[in-house]
Amino acid sequence: MARLEVTAIPCNLLRCDIKGPIMTLAPYPAARLRRLRASPALRAMVRETTLTPSDFIWPIFVRAGTGIEEPIPSMPGVIRRSVDKVAEAARQAHALGIPAICIFPYTAQDDRTEDCAEAWNPDNLSNRAIREIKSAVPEIAVMTDIALDPYNINGHDGYVEAGEIVNDRTVEALVRMALAQAAAGADILGPSDMMDGRIGAIRTALESEGFQKVTILSYTAKYASAFYGPFRDAVGASGALTGDKNTYQMDPANSDEAMRLVERDLSEGADMVMVKPGMAYLDIVQRVKSTFRVPTFAYQVSGEYAMLRAAAQNGWLDGDKVMLESLMAFKRAGCDGVLTYFAPEAARALGG
Repeated sequence: MARLEVTAIPCNLLRCDIKGPIMTLAPYPAARLRRLRASPALRAMVRETTLTPSDFIWPIFVRAGTGIEEPIPSMPGVIRRSVDKVAEAARQAHALGIPAICIFPYTAQDDRTEDCAEAWNPDNLSNRAIREIKSAVPEIAVMTDIALDPYNINGHDGYVEAGEIVNDRTVEALVRMALAQAAAGADILGPSDMMDGRIGAIRTALESEGFQKVTILSYTAKYASAFYGPFRDAVGASGALTGDKNTYQMDPANSDEAMRLVERDLSEGADMVMVKPGMAYLDIVQRVKSTFRVPTFAYQVSGEYAMLRAAAQNGWLDGDKVMLESLMAFKRAGCDGVLTYFAPEAARALGG
């Protein structure tokens, strides 16, 4: 048998200085990197990234009515629940080890107005759902969405005046919305509107009204993405939206801008930050986490979910495997947690 001859690669070409001190590898065959992949036990011992149910926030959709669990066609496997059904979801999440639920309302067209007053109604869908969940499962954290689009006749996250989405008047409304959610018992507020100055205004109001313990998870780097389509179906905003959101959501071409936004939101009082969407913006996640070293989250948005689900339903992909692989990618990039519609399914797959 002919002898296999392999030229050793100089050690200085195998240097790694990404993390910690510079390391060198022995030349082949002294270094056979496949040794540590040889068995499940060895792979588990050296695995760099772990994924557990505690890494998930589960977004759920709430609608009016009683006893309703309504499928969303563009998001197979996801439903809208009436308020009386959200407690069941909370119990399910808690049993699976999922620490938090995020509420999004499906608002009737009659409740969408120019002034968006339903956004801070103490008895709107979101606030009733908060109270329902905290009553049923007080241990679970409840996160909310702060933006005017579910209540705006124009479908925008802010007020529209003469065709322009105005900033400062919108921020005043967002503060009222945040205080109503905090009063209802929300643990985490998620401003997703991308208006300038809203984090500082909300934090100041929370402090002055005695809600010092309420946490802000800011949608800091929210891009003007085409991946949001199924979500807009889920909350009933697709038909209402006029124009686009390019004047307040981020340009997908920009990365440095995201760093400026994170720095600003942290300086204004955000406790945690989020990148949205997720899978197409993992480079942003990595930059945020490595630069600021703060709790960093990403949202595996509706379009990402729908693509994976549809491919699995057609037999083109192994659904369970790509679900977990995609979620592991978020953790590997630096996420401390992920908002994902896969949360209960992934938690079960992980043994939750």
